[in-house]
Amino acid sequence: MLLFNNKKQFNKGFTFAELIVGVAVFSVIVVSVYNAYMSILNVISTSKAKIDAIDLANEQIEIVRNLPYADVGISGGIPNGKLLHTETVVRDSTSFVVTKTIRNIDDPFDGVIGGTPNDISPSDYKLIEIEINCATCKNFNPMVVTGRIAPKNLESAATEGALFVRVFDANGNPVPDANVHVENNIASPHITIDDVTNNQGMFQLVGVPPGTNAYEITVTKSGYTTDKTYAISVSNPNPTKPHATVALQQVTQLSFVIDRTSSFAISSVTDSCSQVSNVDFSIAGNKTIGSSPTVLKYNQNKVTDSNGLLTLPNMEWDTYAINNIDASYDLVGINPPSPVSLSPNTTQNLQLIVKAKNPNTLLVNVKDSATMLPLSGVTVTLSKAGYTNTKITGLGFLGQTDWSGGSGQGTSTNATKYFSSDGNVVINNPIGDITLKKIFGEFVPSAVLESSTYDTGGVSNFQQVSWNPVDQPVGAGTPNVRVQIATNIDTYTWDYKGPDGTSGTYYTSANKNINSVHNGDRYLRYKMFLDTASTSTAPNVSDIAVTYTYACTPPGQVFFNGLSGTYDITFEKSGYVTQTTNISVSSDWQSQDIIMSPE
Repeated sequence: MLLFNNKKQFNKGFTFAELIVGVAVFSVIVVSVYNAYMSILNVISTSKAKIDAIDLANEQIEIVRNLPYADVGISGGIPNGKLLHTETVVRDSTSFVVTKTIRNIDDPFDGVIGGTPNDISPSDYKLIEIEINCATCKNFNPMVVTGRIAPKNLESAATEGALFVRVFDANGNPVPDANVHVENNIASPHITIDDVTNNQGMFQLVGVPPGTNAYEITVTKSGYTTDKTYAISVSNPNPTKPHATVALQQVTQLSFVIDRTSSFAISSVTDSCSQVSNVDFSIAGNKTIGSSPTVLKYNQNKVTDSNGLLTLPNMEWDTYAINNIDASYDLVGINPPSPVSLSPNTTQNLQLIVKAKNPNTLLVNVKDSATMLPLSGVTVTLSKAGYTNTKITGLGFLGQTDWSGGSGQGTSTNATKYFSSDGNVVINNPIGDITLKKIFGEFVPSAVLESSTYDTGGVSNFQQVSWNPVDQPVGAGTPNVRVQIATNIDTYTWDYKGPDGTSGTYYTSANKNINSVHNGDRYLRYKMFLDTASTSTAPNVSDIAVTYTYACTPPGQVFFNGLSGTYDITFEKSGYVTQTTNISVSSDWQSQDIIMSPE
């Protein structure tokens, strides 16, 4: 009989590696079970929150149903009533925000106020919206319940009026979801309403208590400018848009215009492009909020920083005039010339060219009467007894207003010709303009035209590209006019690029800054793309222009300084009518705009 005594065999345990693997497997199982458990709890919690929200919505509806019809309204709102616009309600330790909105509705069944027939009792019923929200609940979507509340009795003649607010953008298109804030601090209780416009840019209030200049209205939208009514005051005795007046059984309709904000990127430099710090200037828009006296909507003094730079964000589209107020420097050039047009949703570069102050400086801006663009090569002579000084405006713009000469021209010597097209453009309907060709009475979907080569005469900085008409037919779709720019110093390499400096983008609206990648070149071509989404509508272009400067010399401008008294000033350019006028120089700095017409 053999006996084995192997204690090592019977006392063998787990290795450290086996223990680690076991712990890892166990941890995975525990975490999975825990996550599953928490998911179930979240689902239960979300379901419970939704059930509580439904019960709360039903409760709010029952409260409204049990109120007298006259009391169904928001305290301090229109219609006025016993309900709060916003309140916090706690259910099972969960806080819900209840938002109620109530509006009088003018049902067209019996006519509408101000219509035919005119409904003199337009508050036919009330529309109520109850929104339940829970910010602390997971995966909770706001619950919205709507309903109609109608009076039991027949209508009687209204003792109120109506207030309609229309909101448009700069092109006259309606702006949906614009925030409309209405206040009446004369009424008792005070009226405060915040709502948004519908898809047609309209906000309507029916059953509005009458009041003279009683309703303060402010229209806003994120990323947009602001438009509002103004109070009659000492500083603005005749506001162009006073607080609204609502009359008995009448519709008061006001229009407001807002659009996306823009910005100025401003630099102050010498004519050799050296930065100049801390230059003071004034900038004033053309829009007014009052008359007799004129009250400008925007009129401020600004100063560039220590690097000669300044950014003005959140600016409204407008035409802005720039004036010199600096004690040490004179403005001897503004690029682009003042007044500067600022379009919606753009960043406009603005260069202030300055020189050390020399009293009585005169800045002269010369523009073409047809395009209102800076005019190059104008001989400007300033003279009086014993004094004569002649200067020539810098090259201002190049472009084309007539394509009727056809294709085949490499260098732009004939202003009516261009280099090439894909054969889908028409140049005689109307004569000189370009548009899409028709085949069997229908417009082709697209066309491409490439210009001849333009010579700026030297190394240039290219500023803006623009064309007319700015507004094209809506039916053509967006974008319907696209442009790319190519520049070089050898007239051979034509690499067309868009606003980001690459070949993949296009200038799709007028008055856009040309990417600085082109600066330092001399020769230019443009390529124009016309597109339409409809066979019955097509874009057309009557002219296109590019502005540019030599280094920091502003286009279409000259300046004279050290002046005193009255001078004769003469403007001459081949192909234009010569002009002579006189000017009295009596201040430290002043500017003079001259418009020249072709012969």
